[in-house]
Amino acid sequence: MEELVAKIAESYAEFISDAKLQSEKGNKAAGTRARKASLNIEKLLKEFRKASIEASK
Repeated sequence: MEELVAKIAESYAEFISDAKLQSEKGNKAAGTRARKASLNIEKLLKEFRKASIEASK
């Protein structure tokens, strides 16, 4: 589960970086990368939820 948390943190950092580039500088490619990262974060969070529920049993 620690590896999953690290992946979530890494994806979130990428998202923040690209989202800032899009909002501050109007970088359209960064916006595309931020949207892709947000989808990846969503997937990872669902995996975390499943692992967390399983670990609490």
